Amino acid sequence: MTAPSQGGDTGVRDQVLSFMKDRTRSAAARDAEAREMPPARPPVSFADLPEHHQIVTQASAGDQLGIDNPFFRSHAGSAGATTMVGNRELANFASYDYLGMNRHAEVRQAAVQAVERYGISASASRVVAGERPVHGELEEALASFYGVEAAVVFVSGYLTNVTAIASLIGPQDIVIHDEFIHNSALTGAKLSGAHRRFFKHNDMEDLDRVLHSVAGRHRRALVIVEGVYSMDGDVADLPRLLDLRSRHGFWLMVDEAHSLGVLGRTGRGTAEHFGCRATDVDIWMGTLSKTTASCGGYIAGSKALVSILKAQAGGFVYSVGLAPALAASAAKSLEIIARDPDRVERMRANGRYFHDAARRHGLDTGLSIGASVTPVIVGDSIRAAQLSNDLQDAGINVMPIIHPAVPEGQARLRFFITSEHTSDQLDFAVAQTAEKLQSLVDRNFGIQSVDVAELLARMAVKG
Repeated sequence: MTAPSQGGDTGVRDQVLSFMKDRTRSAAARDAEAREMPPARPPVSFADLPEHHQIVTQASAGDQLGIDNPFFRSHAGSAGATTMVGNRELANFASYDYLGMNRHAEVRQAAVQAVERYGISASASRVVAGERPVHGELEEALASFYGVEAAVVFVSGYLTNVTAIASLIGPQDIVIHDEFIHNSALTGAKLSGAHRRFFKHNDMEDLDRVLHSVAGRHRRALVIVEGVYSMDGDVADLPRLLDLRSRHGFWLMVDEAHSLGVLGRTGRGTAEHFGCRATDVDIWMGTLSKTTASCGGYIAGSKALVSILKAQAGGFVYSVGLAPALAASAAKSLEIIARDPDRVERMRANGRYFHDAARRHGLDTGLSIGASVTPVIVGDSIRAAQLSNDLQDAGINVMPIIHPAVPEGQARLRFFITSEHTSDQLDFAVAQTAEKLQSLVDRNFGIQSVDVAELLARMAVKG
């Protein structure tokens, strides 16, 4: 065997040494450059963000006026027309349980049976391993309830709007929505990358104007409204919307979160309320946490729409399936509503009763038609928060809606009316609200009574 060339070995060794020296010099040069660079600034503290300052300002104003925080009250049991806060039973106007399903024995039993059969969680995305028979049963029940071809359920009502809109609409498209549309729809429109326009609340002339102004400029157009508007309690003008749809050729999406089980003789929502065909609306959206006393959301419409969402909606494909107990309880609630429409009539009668009584007492109920949601508009946020606390002291649980959820100057208490409320509870709530609000007005209690100098001093101490 011939020995390897010494010269060859030397050449390889020299190349390796040269490479290592270059690497060493490069590392040294980088270290020197790093030493010459100014030190990196630490990230901005969350406490310094303007969003946090706004929260501190509201809390400081409340402290100055002696207002307890009305939010995050802990309830000691199941909520219905009454609820337990601490050791007190209160008349409850702050829960979505419009038809009393949260305490219904059959609904509870359906949830228990589902847990015993399927466990607590679906444990995976339905696409891969989370599918259970109860999911399909609920989707079939929803489609049948609306009188459309198909439905799909999601684990969150908020996520339903976000993921459905972002799946169907893109940067070449436009979303046009009512100015009072829910935040979840706004978020979905933003994430889609589509162009966005809004029209004046429930103003079909303004919508027509907007549609004319954007005609032919986008690939697809989606118009989004709510059946019953969650903050104001009025109803979208579905007949006129369908007329505009036939002339302008957009997709129409109706958010039925506060309409299912509420509008229509048998609770089938906005279409039944107006006597329109459900199939003329492209996308029915809703939540399972209101009338059906569960949690999650749904889209109902054509088979093609549902197949697209089941294949492409990130909130479905990449999210765990709806918990079987939640699906079972929602399906049972739909069954009960279908066989007992008197519940719907009781709820609507109570809604009208409360609304009319509030108006007689001089309370501002805004645009509400007196269905499931009736606001009492107070004015500023400080007054609304204190009114909520005063009513709790009187035995009534109702929550304030304050800025930024509504514009400053439009703060309100939002009363959710159910089929289970008694006339005595409704009368008491109206009378106490009128009395407590008048007391605050007489005392000029509100944002105008805040000592700005003291408020700034408190903020400086907290900061």
